[in-house]
Amino acid sequence: MLKGKNILIGISGGIAAYKTPYLVRLFKLAGADVKVILTDSASQFVSPLTLATLSENPVPSSFIKEDEQGDISWNNHVALALWADLMVVAPATANTLSKMAHGQSDNLLLVTYLSAKCPVFIAPAMDLDMYKHKSTKDSLDKLATFGDAIIPAEEGLLASGLSGAGRMAEPEHIVAFIVKHLKGLQPLSGKRVIVTAGPTYEPIDPVRFIGNHSSGLMGYELADYAAKLGAEVVLVSGPTSLLVSDKTIKKFAVATAIEMNKVALAHFETSDIFIGAAAVADYRPAQVYDQKIKKESLANPNIELIKNPDIIAGLGKIKKHQYLVGFALETQDVLDNGTKKLHAKNLDAIVLNSLEDPGAGFGHKTNKVQFLSHKNGLKSFPLKSKKAVAIDLWNEILKEL
Repeated sequence: MLKGKNILIGISGGIAAYKTPYLVRLFKLAGADVKVILTDSASQFVSPLTLATLSENPVPSSFIKEDEQGDISWNNHVALALWADLMVVAPATANTLSKMAHGQSDNLLLVTYLSAKCPVFIAPAMDLDMYKHKSTKDSLDKLATFGDAIIPAEEGLLASGLSGAGRMAEPEHIVAFIVKHLKGLQPLSGKRVIVTAGPTYEPIDPVRFIGNHSSGLMGYELADYAAKLGAEVVLVSGPTSLLVSDKTIKKFAVATAIEMNKVALAHFETSDIFIGAAAVADYRPAQVYDQKIKKESLANPNIELIKNPDIIAGLGKIKKHQYLVGFALETQDVLDNGTKKLHAKNLDAIVLNSLEDPGAGFGHKTNKVQFLSHKNGLKSFPLKSKKAVAIDLWNEILKEL
């Protein structure tokens, strides 16, 4: 969920700042890139060196910075705000909360907050009576109307010696709150997606097989982006050297069309979306030899072929609520052939591409596709990286759901 995210942490000057280095560590362990902003008073509680070491990034605390040669430049708060996928203010003192709520901008943290376009999470921390005070409640309520997510303070022993509400949420609880919140914002949260990817290898003997040049990259990018959108993802992959980048993706490695069909059928009933991006072999040898065939032993080296199951067509016959997407790689009459497959296989949509387009199809990191659906017709895209194509295709699918 947090893997690959750019997380900006703002630390204001309260004793709870001693917990924030551990929060940085948790975000880093989750695979996020982390940057930290300190207010001047926060640096009295936790050192910039500690935070820079843990985050692996410089830690600014003022509008300007000076290098070893004495040259002065500015810490670009706009760039920081635009870099962030989410911003976390932890701890947020009563003073900082009030300033944020009223648009004050007298330090780097505040001007960066005002420039942020990403989701903002605020973890208040202060003494019991300060937390209960109406002015604090008004600040938190106003920030909530801005769309900021307030992470409730917790109860326990406070630095003053009092016991009650006002403790900054524990770092583990902050991470859990953010993950839960982001899941609720994601369009595929609660959805189960199956993606097939790569080629299938149909064995002739222990050494030789019938296959194709598919790398599987398109399917892997589709699976990866589905996970980023909050889906539970099952990836059924033919032989490929690619690795799954998101640990939440459940991968099933198969070799043949029969194996891929078996896994697809086993998971299809509980799925919501199925994308058949694999280049499945249409035929397989009728006979598979146990030993390597010696060329001297075959007077007439002909291989009898039989049809493989058409996985996507088979699923089209049994689908109920599932949204079913197929792929068609053509060398001629792309739109005509694709339209026929869309109807014949009972698909909701089909992705069309042509080997005639330079940079598209097998063996490339780029692709040029058309998305054809019953609901929204045809949409064409220029040549892009397969990662970008995956985003385009998911945007089209989301319009249909």
